[in-house]
Amino acid sequence: MTRKEARESAVRLCFAMAENPTEPQTLLGQIYDSEYYSTLCAEDELYAVCPDDRQLDYITRLVTGVSEHAAELDGYIEKYSVGWKFGRISRIASAIMRVAMFEVLYMPDIPDKAAINEAVELAKSYESPETAPFINGLLGSFYREETGGMGDGR
Repeated sequence: MTRKEARESAVRLCFAMAENPTEPQTLLGQIYDSEYYSTLCAEDELYAVCPDDRQLDYITRLVTGVSEHAAELDGYIEKYSVGWKFGRISRIASAIMRVAMFEVLYMPDIPDKAAINEAVELAKSYESPETAPFINGLLGSFYREETGGMGDGR
């Protein structure tokens, strides 16, 4: 599993938690149970390769962190979604943005621009064509305003 696939898996889990509130550790335990996980590969190629310990740690950090900071992250989405009410933004788009924002704010080992770029690429896969530019613009504004847009070399 690549970092990109691990990020996509985390986005899906964050989406699942928004749809059906569940404790992150409970959801992670269910999904990554070896017997259950092996059944997923027949349904979706994202699950063809089981994450190694490093990737599972990354996914766990994202899912747990997004859950713990959900209100803060949603506040940023609302703040930077000019002309859009939070309720009008799809849940998958919200999950994508939450993951990217969490990476920018709380994961210094992840390059900020990579987090934003991957969010835009995920949006292209999961959303309508106009959503990717919306997410790019929102995350760009968030990045510039909340971090000073200084490109810290990460």
